[in-house]
Amino acid sequence: MKERRFNWNYLLSISLISAMGGLLFGYDWVVIGGAKPFYEPYFGIAGNPVMQGWVMSCALAGCLAGAVLSGWLSDSFGRKKLLILSAALFIVASIGTGSSNTLTSFISFRILGGIGIGLASNLSPMYIAEVTPAKIRGAFVSINQLTIVVGILLAQLINWRIAEPVPANSTIQEIAFSWNGQVAWRNMFFACAIPATMFFVLMWFVPESPRWLSKEIKGEIRAGRILSRIGGNEYADKELASIKETLRNAASGKSLHLIREPGIPRLLLTGIVIAVFQQWCGINVIFNYAQEIFANAGYSVSD
Repeated sequence: MKERRFNWNYLLSISLISAMGGLLFGYDWVVIGGAKPFYEPYFGIAGNPVMQGWVMSCALAGCLAGAVLSGWLSDSFGRKKLLILSAALFIVASIGTGSSNTLTSFISFRILGGIGIGLASNLSPMYIAEVTPAKIRGAFVSINQLTIVVGILLAQLINWRIAEPVPANSTIQEIAFSWNGQVAWRNMFFACAIPATMFFVLMWFVPESPRWLSKEIKGEIRAGRILSRIGGNEYADKELASIKETLRNAASGKSLHLIREPGIPRLLLTGIVIAVFQQWCGINVIFNYAQEIFANAGYSVSD
């Protein structure tokens, strides 16, 4: 089958929409680093390293819960519904975090946003992989990684544009009662609600995963229509047959034997090692504590 028979515009559209989960993942993960110098004086935790660390990392608790539950929930309710749920969580978390007047409320909404991160980080690439043809799957799944980086960049730029210059030698109390300490950090979180709302609305217009629909006989017709729109009737028939075979193998446990296929263990190990070293390189520390790193290097908050 020739590649030109694929509906490229349709594939790219639904992939980009679902990859907005990656953009929100990147934004929500990094935005707190720019808000840190201002919300800490506001909540009175600037001199409490333990509480500073907990507030910065509390989203991980939600992230863990979202990631662990994403597989079971998406198998039960579908990829599309869970991505819509993650968008709703991002909206509520961004507005709730920005509106918080107590530290307990702030932490609670950060954990809620972490659940959205956990769901989106698993389901966005999963959805893209399940709607794209095998020969172009790798390229399309990488769109999600690209949007994560775009989200990180967007958070840095928005933080930079929102925050006002901080006068040299400003005290913690002065920062707490300044525009940055009262308003700016809130707007940094509020800004996430804009792409989150776009994600929430647009996800209603993308189809459900054909693979998930094919789990039940009544869903095969819908799955066939979606696959036909992607690559035509011939592609739809072949892909449906392949999906059914994969589902049968998974149900019988035969898919586990793939791990023993030549070359598969090496690929699996490579993927695990890359993921581990991605964390060990310390990039997350730089994202979240950039302000303190630069402060120790002699730069002020304004710099």
